[in-house]
Amino acid sequence: MRRKTTLLATALLALAAVLPVPAAGAATEPEAAGQSSITWAPCEEEPSAECGKLTVPIDWSKPNGETIDLAIARRKATDPAARAGSLVINPGGPGGSGVEAVYGAPDSYTEELRKRFDIVGFDPRGVGRSHPVICSASVYNQMPHTVMSSQADYNAWDAFTKKLHQDCRARTGPLYDHVDSRNVARDMDALRAALGEEKLTYYGISYGTLIGQMYAEMYPNRIRALALDSNMDHSLGVAGFLSTEAIAIEDAFDQFVGWCEADTSCVLHGRDVRKMWSDLRAKARRGELYYPTAPDRPMTELQVIYNAALGTEGPDWRLLSEVINWLSGGPEPSWVPPLPGRGPVEGDTAELPTRILCQDYNLRVRNYAEYAFYMGVSKRLAPDVRYHPYPIDDLPICLNSTPTNPPHKLKYTGDAPILLGNSLHDPATPYMWSANAARQLGPKAVLLTYEGWGHRIYGKDKCQTDIIDQYLIALTVPPPGTRCAVGTPEESMRKQRQSPQQTWPTDKQHW
Repeated sequence: MRRKTTLLATALLALAAVLPVPAAGAATEPEAAGQSSITWAPCEEEPSAECGKLTVPIDWSKPNGETIDLAIARRKATDPAARAGSLVINPGGPGGSGVEAVYGAPDSYTEELRKRFDIVGFDPRGVGRSHPVICSASVYNQMPHTVMSSQADYNAWDAFTKKLHQDCRARTGPLYDHVDSRNVARDMDALRAALGEEKLTYYGISYGTLIGQMYAEMYPNRIRALALDSNMDHSLGVAGFLSTEAIAIEDAFDQFVGWCEADTSCVLHGRDVRKMWSDLRAKARRGELYYPTAPDRPMTELQVIYNAALGTEGPDWRLLSEVINWLSGGPEPSWVPPLPGRGPVEGDTAELPTRILCQDYNLRVRNYAEYAFYMGVSKRLAPDVRYHPYPIDDLPICLNSTPTNPPHKLKYTGDAPILLGNSLHDPATPYMWSANAARQLGPKAVLLTYEGWGHRIYGKDKCQTDIIDQYLIALTVPPPGTRCAVGTPEESMRKQRQSPQQTWPTDKQHW
């Protein structure tokens, strides 16, 4: 299963050297404005947690202008005598709910960490309970297929996105143009102040790492600890973004195939998994493949490919093998995942968290020829999977949308050490992204490597879980180059929820 590790690492590092775009200005921001305190009360949905609201400006350049309320939740430290302060968390997305992450904190964080910190989460602006970006369902449901195959498809998307952005801006209001991660970092500094913390202690996962990276740039002297798990790389343009994602998903699929060849518990053991996978993609392209629980329309190849990403995020290789077998005519899996990918929505409105991605990254392409070139590169880098479904599903939505937080190399001038972590075989945020982010942040950044699989490293094994805990609690930084081997998950200090949904994520929180 490790047969490509050395070659992959070499390729990624070589690619990293040529992909970052020029740096943008990253001046330190002034003190964040906002209300000075939060009124807490038991959460209606989860009375064992407390909920409140934080009022912030929609446009931080106009602190006395129109405002929105951010939804906040916390679980107080279980041992008040040992309390070290507040730990702000974000689960990623874009579109992930920090409020719901707090609801699930007892299953996600160690007893030691919960004893020491109030666990605090917020729904970022434009998400969930914090004035979500919304569009008319009637417009959203006109969305063309997100994989383009001609200039006519590109023209259709060009026309549709103009209509979509106009509608969503009208529905959402002025916030539509102020949801990038720099604005969220400003909100987080206001939250820090409202919590009464002199400096921020933060743990962010996946897209939540971008919030932490922006905070490090903007408020370098207000950091106590930043633990960034499975990092975004904000230096990438569209070419680098799509290419590195393609490499990562192919590597994760290779690891799955290697497991299936070696482990008799794989239902496809002894069969040609790559050929079965290729046959499913070809059948979907012909319009002949149906998801057994959704027989009203054929599956697209994109929906088939989504399974490779979702099945390797946990990872949940056993379920992925069962799904491939099921789609190939075998028995129903032990748990049936929902049909992956975007689909029509019911009701009057649809949420569009992709708007956040469009403001943080420049994923625009000028025409179909440019798009086809990038797709061709992805297919050469990922001969089995062909492309990564997440950015390909999002890219067309970003047409006719200009980034307000353009990609740039990170710049950190603070003294507090920052801890980054990533697994070697992460299908969603490639290991190279964390390596690049650590290099850009400079000598104060330390990269912790988990020599395993999947997305998010905290809680997978005791080694990295303990290291992250000790960093957050005691500010103990591991030596540069620290690596954690794959151990026994049952020894992890984190409680493990035994549910297949825990390791087979939905596309709502896919970064």
